This record gives sequence, structure tokens and C-alpha cells, in this order.
Amino acid sequence: MKTPPPYAITSVDNALRIAAMLQLEGALTVAEVADRLGVARSTAHRLLQMLVYRDFAVQDEHRAYHAGRVLELATHSWSHTAQLRAISLRHLETLVDRLRESANLSIRIGDTVRFIASVECRQALRVGSREGMVFPAHQTTAGLLLLAELPPAKLAELYPEDEDLSRLKAELATIRKQGFAVNQDRSERGVVAVGVPVRENGVAVAGLSISMPSARYGRAQLPGLVSTLRTVAHSLEADLAAHV
Repeated sequence: MKTPPPYAITSVDNALRIAAMLQLEGALTVAEVADRLGVARSTAHRLLQMLVYRDFAVQDEHRAYHAGRVLELATHSWSHTAQLRAISLRHLETLVDRLRESANLSIRIGDTVRFIASVECRQALRVGSREGMVFPAHQTTAGLLLLAELPPAKLAELYPEDEDLSRLKAELATIRKQGFAVNQDRSERGVVAVGVPVRENGVAVAGLSISMPSARYGRAQLPGLVSTLRTVAHSLEADLAAHV
């Protein structure tokens, strides 16, 4: 469970978010960073320059920024993640418009899940952006969806010492059968998330989910939420196939 610190420092949070974006996605410009963080370009520039100074970022001859030595240069696989994020954004916005709740796209990295894209809803009480954040896979909706796709041997490899592996396997079997996952108060108290897998060439590559305050969730909503998520996921999958 992750709880924001009581005295959050916005500039530090923004710098860490930039570092995660650079490591995950590759090159970004000042304008792109400013747009993603919702800050002025001058603020984005100052943050990037500090990251360069501390070797978290480097700037190339075209004035674009890349992950620096501290983060290690992004590998080729991250370029696919950047493309996945870019293609998913309009679909996340569609989810927010239809369901009026915050939407996320996440990928699995080992036994963790990283949120690679988030679009917040516009309700006063809402779940904020999780973009760039990393959680244990078994504690998140997307993580459960993606773990459910793994063969037993691979799952045991990820959780070799886990006394609750048999219980997790049973839960994953149910998720695999029903094709969706619900996470209530599991990763964050007071938050409910519902998600479905996103497939590319038949393989689940990400989890598409919505998050809402638990006070706004009722079990009767679940069929409608899952139906909308699946519709948007299929549309996203079609876009991914078209970009191959």
C-alpha cells in the first residue's frame, strides 16, 4: 500500500516523474515534459537541467533529453513501451469520458507493475495519476491480470518463497477464467480498481483499468464497467495491430 507523504514536495515529485519517464520511454523534449506534468516550460527546463547536472539525464544535439548514466540508457524494449503509451492515451480519455473515473495503463516488469499512462477524471473526489509509479504485481489489478497469463513454473519462479502462492494461483485461475480483475483496498485503502488485459498478437502486454474511490463503487456496477473496459481494450488492440 502506498500513501503519499504528509508533506509532499511537488518539485521533487515532478523530478522523479521525469526520471521515470526518461528511463521508461526514451527521449523527451521540454515541451513534452511540461505537457505531461502540467507545468510551465520554464519549470520543466529547470527540472531537466537539474537531472542533467546529477547525471539522471543527458541532452542531445537536437535538445531532446534521454536517461543519463544513473538511470542507464533505455533499451530497445522501452521504445515499444513508449509506443504503447502514446497509442493508449486517446483510449484512456475515452474511458474517462464514458465512466467518469480515472483510467490507467500498466505493464508488468518481473514481479512489479509500472503505470505507464494515466488520465485523471474531472470529479472533485477522484483517484490521482499513478503514472510512473511501481507497485508489487500481486497487489494491483493490472498485475493480477498479467500474472494470470503466466505458466505455473514462471509464477513459482517469481514467488519462490511465498507461503500464499497456492492462494494466489487460485485467485489467478479465477481471473484468467473471467477475463477481468477487481482490486478493492488491496494496493491503496479507499480505492477500487477494475481492469481487463490488453493483448498484442494474442499475448497480454498490459492491463487497462479504471480507479475510483471505494465510496463510489457498487458491485452492481461491475458488469457495465467490465463491458466498457473490454470495448475500449479491443479498440486499443486494433490500433496496436495497425501500428505493427
